[in-house]
Amino acid sequence: MSNVEAEPAALRCGARADDEPVAGVPRVEVLSAREVPLGGPRAMTVRRTLPQRARTLIGAWCFADHYGPDDVTASGGMDVPPHPHTGLQTVSWLFSGEVEHRDSLGTHAFVRPGEMNLMTGGYGIAHSETSTPRTTVLHGVQLWVALPGEHRNAERAFQHHVPEPRLLDGARIRVFLGTLAGDTSPVHTFTPLLGAEITLEPRATLTLAVDPAFEHGLLVDSGDVRVAGTALRPAELGYVHPGIDALTLVNESGGPARTILLGGTPFDEEIVMWWNFVGRSHDDIARAREEWEAFSDRFGAVRGYPGRRLPAPALPNATITPRQNPPRS
Repeated sequence: MSNVEAEPAALRCGARADDEPVAGVPRVEVLSAREVPLGGPRAMTVRRTLPQRARTLIGAWCFADHYGPDDVTASGGMDVPPHPHTGLQTVSWLFSGEVEHRDSLGTHAFVRPGEMNLMTGGYGIAHSETSTPRTTVLHGVQLWVALPGEHRNAERAFQHHVPEPRLLDGARIRVFLGTLAGDTSPVHTFTPLLGAEITLEPRATLTLAVDPAFEHGLLVDSGDVRVAGTALRPAELGYVHPGIDALTLVNESGGPARTILLGGTPFDEEIVMWWNFVGRSHDDIARAREEWEAFSDRFGAVRGYPGRRLPAPALPNATITPRQNPPRS
């Protein structure tokens, strides 16, 4: 998905001070979402929890949009024209509906509930995303992963994975990246990552073994959920500091609660994010924007989309300045 804000924030992220958590006591920060329209008079609105001032990265996860359930007859659904990406991977995951994906690799694929599409932008890629005519309700998440410096110019790639659901202690778990609950995704990433959908039965309690080197983020889609003793409401994301080897989730609702669990080792490289680009400097971003506007071969062409591609917004008038995660105390 594109970040189609007319004046996207310029972010420099990463490089956090060392932190020693209290043994056995998870520390949780509650992050609220802000609403962002995807553009147009009938814009579909998304709830963005990453990046924000309080936290810009969870592991290498650098962007999280949560949308729906959206009645496409009222909103018009999703229609994001061809747009570029650099220095990242995009992860698409749906709860309901269907999205058509086309990219400059020549990929023509569909995103469906319970099926993950991962696209590697690397040096440069372009893609489009549109909800299909048979979609009535669109509901899901769009996530970005920052590529580490040695792989930030990786070749374009596209991977599709359908994880088998695992039933465990009143929960249904689908692991689309990394390892959790005895299941490991075969999808390649460039840093250690975790991504999973976890649906809890009413009043269920689930304790999961997790990697103590990881920091985690739990995004609540539905229900009232307590993570490591901290209450989260729908659309909130709970950030759990590294240093724990088990994570307990409690569904305090009378109905099912659906969540997305993200994790990864702290990403200690400094990166710059602006619009749909991840780089290492203001000059990286300016060059990528210039080449997109010049129809450079760097991004290739998306075939089959019935419309024009998305123009880049104007760069900020000043050099991009740092915005980092708070020091770990």
